[in-house]
Amino acid sequence: MAPDALVLREVDAFYGDSHILQGVSFRLREGTLLGLLGRNGAGKSTCMNVAVGLLAPRRGRVELLGAAVTGVAPEAIAARGLALVPQGRRVFRSLTVQENLRVVARAPRTESAAWTLESVYQTFPRLYERREQTAGYLSGGEQQMLAIGRALMTNPRVLLMDEPSEGLAPQIVADVMATIRTLRERGLSIVLVEQNARLVLDLADDIVILNSGRVAVERSAAELRRDGIDLHQHLGVF
Repeated sequence: MAPDALVLREVDAFYGDSHILQGVSFRLREGTLLGLLGRNGAGKSTCMNVAVGLLAPRRGRVELLGAAVTGVAPEAIAARGLALVPQGRRVFRSLTVQENLRVVARAPRTESAAWTLESVYQTFPRLYERREQTAGYLSGGEQQMLAIGRALMTNPRVLLMDEPSEGLAPQIVADVMATIRTLRERGLSIVLVEQNARLVLDLADDIVILNSGRVAVERSAAELRRDGIDLHQHLGVF
């Protein structure tokens, strides 16, 4: 049996004296999309920071593709196949689109799953049109495309996406979500943190909802769609 793509086991994490994650456990099955939901401050981005090694947990364990990476440096975790599309895009504003993509490029693990400049440009034709433009002058939607393309250029096996629709127009959000669906269909393992719960329910294989730093719900998306879920109770939305 193949190992899970990403596992958090009984993770406690702090910022200073603030206990943000309290015994958080969940798993991302390989080749699936996990939707990670919760109100603002529930601990979603903290889970991302723990997974990529930017924040060391005080207790618990992180596993990537069957190997423990707790306490491993972020660059070493990235080299093992984990990539983050951070909240707020965080593109290299003074570099061109093409320079943003080239600077992070990593050789693919298999020829069939290779991400190159050409394949990123095929996925995001707008980036090809803007390839010589400085990233700081791109629109919000174009910067989000660039942030996703930049992560893909590392040829990851596991992709973490933190609020990719934040601040985008509805049509651009639809385009971004269609791209995420395509990436999942290509076999990429994805954790999607997103405020729009209904978008996530349409895309995800599994759902985890955090509440005050604890896992409140962990179920398949199909079960939640079938049985219904009180989004207002968990997320403050209808």
